[in-house]
Amino acid sequence: MRRLSLIYTRVSNLTFGGGDPTMAALQTELVARHGWLTPEKYGLVYALARITPGTNILAFCAGTAWELKGWPGAILAVLGASVPSAVAVVLLTAGYQAFQHNARAMAAIAGTLAAAVGMMAVSAWQLVRPHLRRRRALRAIVLVAASAYLAYAWHMPPIEILGLAALAGFFWRAPETA
Repeated sequence: MRRLSLIYTRVSNLTFGGGDPTMAALQTELVARHGWLTPEKYGLVYALARITPGTNILAFCAGTAWELKGWPGAILAVLGASVPSAVAVVLLTAGYQAFQHNARAMAAIAGTLAAAVGMMAVSAWQLVRPHLRRRRALRAIVLVAASAYLAYAWHMPPIEILGLAALAGFFWRAPETA
């Protein structure tokens, strides 16, 4: 339990760029490095966290830790993911207000934003990649492309896109892998 709590605290508070890069880093820890969750279980919790109102990363931490250690794990994961970062946000906000007219500080923030976008792209790739190696690659490519199109061209809300993707997944079943 201690080791799991430390992973959530470390990853959630030292990964920059929001929920997606944090969830990607947790995937590396929970699925790839330790093998505590299967890619399918990870994907299920990720999808459920994305449709949960509120902060998706807290829902994700609660869901994955609950899968591993039940309620105690979920509570410790949420506390570890939220309390230190809340303190950091208060301190960073005060620092931002003090340096908002400093060109170098604003350039550093712009660089951080660019890195966050890159980490979100890695997160998306980590979620899609396992589905591209199986016989269901076409299905994954079509669903990803359609979701991106609906979000970008039609400005459709994420909950509607996820609902349509769930319907598509229900009716367009992936071939079973051998």
